[in-house]
Amino acid sequence: MSNKILICVSNTGGGHHSAANALKAAIEELTAKQHAANPYQVVIADVIEHTNPIHTFFVFLYNFLLRHKQSWMKYYIALIERFKPDNSAIGYWLASGVVKRLLVKTDPAIVVSVHPMTNHYLARAMQAVNLTHRPDLMVVVVDPNANLWTGWACKGAALTVAPNILAQERLVQLGVDVNKIVTIGMPVDPRFLHAPTQSRESLLTELGLSPDLLTICLTAGWAGGGSIAKIYQALGDVRKAIQVLVVCGNNEELFEEIQLLSTQMPFATKVLPELPSLSDAMSACDLLVTKAGGLTTFEAVARRLPMAIDQLTEPMPQEAGTAEMLIETDLAKPINHPYDIVAIVETLEHQVNRESLPLPTKYNLNRTEAVYEIAEIILSMCQKNTQTKMLMEA
Repeated sequence: MSNKILICVSNTGGGHHSAANALKAAIEELTAKQHAANPYQVVIADVIEHTNPIHTFFVFLYNFLLRHKQSWMKYYIALIERFKPDNSAIGYWLASGVVKRLLVKTDPAIVVSVHPMTNHYLARAMQAVNLTHRPDLMVVVVDPNANLWTGWACKGAALTVAPNILAQERLVQLGVDVNKIVTIGMPVDPRFLHAPTQSRESLLTELGLSPDLLTICLTAGWAGGGSIAKIYQALGDVRKAIQVLVVCGNNEELFEEIQLLSTQMPFATKVLPELPSLSDAMSACDLLVTKAGGLTTFEAVARRLPMAIDQLTEPMPQEAGTAEMLIETDLAKPINHPYDIVAIVETLEHQVNRESLPLPTKYNLNRTEAVYEIAEIILSMCQKNTQTKMLMEA
């Protein structure tokens, strides 16, 4: 039976799952290119919400606040940082049974965590169970700034991948051995690195939009939060010819609100819960209006898609630093008032061959293919552990 790579995540927002899927895709792509006879099977597991009812409630509360009361997220995060349920005796006691059973059932060659709330549970459980491969724990940080959750700092991890120097320095401040940190970049899904599977003309035509008009994409993220409706209304004052694509996420109320508002707008609007291909849509659009989620914004960076960051709703602490970084490097403009979007769009022009443009080197923003380097490290650690197991059995 092939060895397994266990990637642990939780359903708090959509970014962590995006990172897990990106690593899975990169690992599978690399092993396919290497014609591996016995490729590793990648298993992605939701951990936190399945451990006990208390953790299930906290995951629900996170997503509820993200969707309806994002400005309250700072209090939720302060609560987590104060009591550190992810790194407490009672928290581990509540979660350990499920985590141990997952580890034994999977028996992985390596465990990769892409969520700050799973790291310490995994490190302790891996010490408590007898696993065949004696796997290492690798943490891949997806908060690309110094405001990251302290849960990312796990001294029990064999290796931590930091997206940039800001995150690396913060991890060191939190007690992680600098020799156990590699600073590479964000794990952007390979789909955003390859040529789109569908042309701008084809994609926009299928959506009932024109390939010839400046296209603005507003996304409310996985949870469908933020101030997208207010920004959308403000677009009614734009004088140039535009069309708008609105992605509402898992928020039916927002979907219905935008549908109603669109009947009053002077431009064509397509409203969707989600896109068939976000990577193709990012290639086809001319501006992305979004909150400063780490994965979404770095996917846009990989597509060289200009951004406008929704700051009407107070950003979550771990996303505020990402917004500052993107604005500083001129990859995004801030929206501090709904009508800021008007000036941004009025000066916007369609860019031909945009994806060949150079990116800033600061903060590793140009390292869009970092996911492959991370995947190579994962595979090399798997091979090391497998070889160690074979030597012990010999």
